[in-house]
Amino acid sequence: MGHPVTTNPLIIMLINMTVVFIVLVCLMYMIKLIHIVDPTKPKEEPVSKAVPAPAPAPAAVPASPAVEEGIPAEVVAAIAAAVASCGASGEIRSIRPVNREGWKQSGRMHGFNIG
Repeated sequence: MGHPVTTNPLIIMLINMTVVFIVLVCLMYMIKLIHIVDPTKPKEEPVSKAVPAPAPAPAAVPASPAVEEGIPAEVVAAIAAAVASCGASGEIRSIRPVNREGWKQSGRMHGFNIG
């Protein structure tokens, strides 16, 4: 009774891989079932055809940022693009040069390098 059924490593590998894939397929169907009966999914409201859709409001023109004298428009556009590419959202309210004190500037640069 203490003898293994097989000692062939290929058969053991096939049995183990079959069990793993059967478990993965079962998990896949369980996840699909959870997506079907998900209680946290927002309920879809029926759209009534009697109520006309409201007219879209005109797009608000964003206010241009306050820029100090001597900064060209190309630099402002480049700064805005760089801020947007870093993932910041919202609007830029002002652009002004920063005093370049050693430790503060080093900290700012370190913050950009971590991201």
